[in-house]
Amino acid sequence: MLAGAAHAEASDQLAGAATVRRFDATAFSQPSANMAFERQLDFKVGDGIFRKLWVPSPSSTKSSDGLGPLLNARGCQSCHLRDGRGRPPAANEAATSMVLRLSIPPQTEADRLALATYMRAATPEPTYGGQLQNFSVNGLLAEGRMTIAYTEHPVTLADGEVVRLRKPRYGATELNYGPMHRQTMISPRIAPPMIGLGLLEMIPEEALLKHADPEDANGDGIAGKPNRVRSHAEGRAMIGRFGWKAGMPTVADQVADAFATDLGLSTHLVPASHGDCTPTQKACLSLPTGDDAREKVEVPRKMFDLVVFYARNLGVPAQRNPQGPAVLRGKALFAAVGCSGCHVPSFVTGRDPARPEQSAQRIFPYTDLLLHDMGEGLADERPEGEANGRQWRTSPLWGIGLTRTVSGHDMMLHDGRARGALEAILWHGGEAEAARARVQRMSRAERADLLAFIQSL
Repeated sequence: MLAGAAHAEASDQLAGAATVRRFDATAFSQPSANMAFERQLDFKVGDGIFRKLWVPSPSSTKSSDGLGPLLNARGCQSCHLRDGRGRPPAANEAATSMVLRLSIPPQTEADRLALATYMRAATPEPTYGGQLQNFSVNGLLAEGRMTIAYTEHPVTLADGEVVRLRKPRYGATELNYGPMHRQTMISPRIAPPMIGLGLLEMIPEEALLKHADPEDANGDGIAGKPNRVRSHAEGRAMIGRFGWKAGMPTVADQVADAFATDLGLSTHLVPASHGDCTPTQKACLSLPTGDDAREKVEVPRKMFDLVVFYARNLGVPAQRNPQGPAVLRGKALFAAVGCSGCHVPSFVTGRDPARPEQSAQRIFPYTDLLLHDMGEGLADERPEGEANGRQWRTSPLWGIGLTRTVSGHDMMLHDGRARGALEAILWHGGEAEAARARVQRMSRAERADLLAFIQSL
């Protein structure tokens, strides 16, 4: 018998027995509801590490130093405020929960081999590395600053309602280490919500692959495929599950990558104590590190494992008003127009005695974790692993209706360009173009029902 599965199909338990029942600004910061009391101390300590602000070395503190030298934030919570969704910076505001990924096409046989063998998911920009860091420690120049300019264009729906979509244009300015490579590709990414990661990690690989149809053999216009990337945690290539292009296969890999690129902190999985500093940034590489005397990394194994435990166990809030008439009508429309072709409603997680909170749960994340062509409008033209420049991972929808409550805004999609769910839908193209067109043809009442269902998740 699956724990919490018997009545989940008709209930509000989006995360099975791990579902939490808190709907205020702290809704995304609660532990799995089925966590045993004796494991909650680890969650709380992990929360403390996730919230703390790191400092540069040398420092009188030996448990929080090693920040940078180049960085995007001083702590995990700086990007994932209240464990929620990031947003683009406002005008004249430094970006803290949105970053600019950088890469170039492979230049050498070694570059091509690294990509072909999954040792790298992308070839970093030679001077600035894999990500533009807009902050630095004292005495070192930051790399530069992301620029965003929006132009709006109207979309008229069948009932005459006009929605104005804002199209962003990105760049980098105030570059302190010289010009970027002439073939540099950039990709903006906001910090995604943290909830339910451990459950997504526990979906069996074969269950995900059942939804893959890379050649669209069934002719439904949807051709999902998995990304494949190297796991430093497992030492092999695996299906990617996390990140906007599914560029990370496990929660541990995601945490290690964020420590390295966002905060400039080394771990046993990514033992780079100068973070994303490149060989051409010699001043950066000359600065002291905060390496632990015994483990020779800045985030020792015990501390790292507690953060991973915390990230795996952030619970998913229950669906609100699941039997409400508008929500039920919207749920039917969600399936009828084809949204569920990619936003797959339900999976059953695998079993792991070491992870009882996530084991054997029927969950409702509304994602297939696969890559889909989302059309020219959302394309960043930057490959990552086996994802091309038009493909993005289907984002989980659980928790989406609490975005404003938790994060204070409704900015969605990989770069936060959409101001709410309707704008996000209208940006869908490629494999989702037919579903988007059906939404555009809906009556105002039908659209309200569809949005009521999405907001209930």
